[in-house]
Amino acid sequence: MTRPGGDGSQSDGALLRRANPPNASAFFRRFSERLRRADGFDLATLAVFAALLVVIALTFRVYAVSNDEWVQHHYGELILNYYKSGFTDRALFQFDNLYLYGGLFDITAVALSSIVPLEVYDLRHLMTALCGLGGIAAAAALARRIAGPRAGFLAALLLATCAAWYGTMFNHTKDIPLAAAMTAASYFLICAARGLPRPQWRHIFGFGLFTGLALGIKVLGLLLPVYAGVAVVMSLPRPLTIRGSVRHITTAALRFMPAFVLAYLIMIAAWPWAALAPLNPLRGLFQFAEFHYHITTWLHGQSYEMANAPRLYVPIYLAIRLPLLLLGAAIFTLVLMMLPRAMVRVLPAHARQETALVILMVLFPLACQVIGHGPAFTGMRHFLFVVPPIAALAAIGLDAVLAALARGHIALAATAFALVLGNAGWNAHRMVELHPYEYLYYNQLVGGLHGADRRYVMDYWVGVMPASVAQLGQFLERTEGGKKVVPPVYSVGVCGERKSFARELKVQGLIHRLRWTADWNRADFFIAPTHGNCDRVLEGRTIAAITRDDTLIGVVKDRRRTTRPAIVDATP
Repeated sequence: MTRPGGDGSQSDGALLRRANPPNASAFFRRFSERLRRADGFDLATLAVFAALLVVIALTFRVYAVSNDEWVQHHYGELILNYYKSGFTDRALFQFDNLYLYGGLFDITAVALSSIVPLEVYDLRHLMTALCGLGGIAAAAALARRIAGPRAGFLAALLLATCAAWYGTMFNHTKDIPLAAAMTAASYFLICAARGLPRPQWRHIFGFGLFTGLALGIKVLGLLLPVYAGVAVVMSLPRPLTIRGSVRHITTAALRFMPAFVLAYLIMIAAWPWAALAPLNPLRGLFQFAEFHYHITTWLHGQSYEMANAPRLYVPIYLAIRLPLLLLGAAIFTLVLMMLPRAMVRVLPAHARQETALVILMVLFPLACQVIGHGPAFTGMRHFLFVVPPIAALAAIGLDAVLAALARGHIALAATAFALVLGNAGWNAHRMVELHPYEYLYYNQLVGGLHGADRRYVMDYWVGVMPASVAQLGQFLERTEGGKKVVPPVYSVGVCGERKSFARELKVQGLIHRLRWTADWNRADFFIAPTHGNCDRVLEGRTIAAITRDDTLIGVVKDRRRTTRPAIVDATP
């Protein structure tokens, strides 16, 4: 590898330098050094994220289109049409009540759908899943900031193996992005709180950015400025004086002003109705509190109209849907905060204040729901944004226990940590058993999914649609596939959205065999989840049953003995 007459060693050295330029070598040296110095729990957290990315990539296509997705996607199209028309196409303001929501996620999905080579709903599900992963990262960062790397790892592990979170990560396209944005904003608020009344500008920018993203999805992002105000009050210098307090609050308010301006600009860009009048966001918040549709929900086996659901509806659903270790550890942290002497031994003063602020982020919206007796339905779906802070609180409490045990009983601390890992593994195993219906998880307080059957909300998004259509197609192939005559086109009644059914017909190549009908009484087949006992609305021979945990969650019924008796009688 030398030129004739050349110095071989110099030539080889030149080739090596070209293959490994100085910049690349320096980068790898810095990376290796950082890796060597990295905390083991931080590396474990990264491993959790890497594993989740792989699982997301392998499974995001198997989830059903939810009832709301096509409406939300069309809303995103209408917002873009509004801007493209120079604000003259105002159809979005007449599209049901969607104008009360921000359209940030939907605008992004519509824009990317013309670039990314994925079917539009697969794209939405991938985007939502990545937002859910971002929510896990934000919860881990929040816990790490307060209690250290081990708490960050525990928060990531607890939330990643929380089926009520993971199971909604693929098609809850408003609730998951909102929760992720609010948790990220909360992290930057905690960071900013340590520097009050003059926090670092990068923390101000991060808080403003994610507050704007949250408001660009749903008006509940207005909670974040409230939390910022509480953080400022909690940081008032002691002893309290009027002059000192006024100076502190004024300085902090001026410092936060750019964040609020940034958040407002993002909000009005993604939420056109909010830009029409300064008070529209507040009007939207109050209108949400007055929503009264004829939507039925269930609690303890009793059905309720959404407007008449019990005040404790949401807290009860949180209690029965979250894994018990996650729930119990979060409650333990709350109790620990009520014992000042115990907390002094566990966390420094600033961390105790930050933990109190995270507790506020969980309890305040729940208290507003309970006291205001707002409408409630579909379980805890509209309060998913409190789940990442709950995971952070649980991680802080578990970390405190492990730290206390490690001071005198290393073996006991190691055993406790192993039990936490084992519990996470068991939760992950339960999620695998429920896949792709992880969001149907119920904990042992109600006897799991089997105990919740017919007593609490079940598959409200009709996630059984893909499996139901597939099994119906397989049934027709078995019973009619060998016939030489042209098979009839059968009508199908669906206890779910027509768009979701139509998409599955297209995906599974059944467009020429099946058609949707609104007249269920004349439907040849009937697809229904057990949610709301919809599977019991029509009689028919069950030809497919979707089950998990020995519990029926969806059915396909053959009704041709009523609608086409001649065909059924001729079928061998």
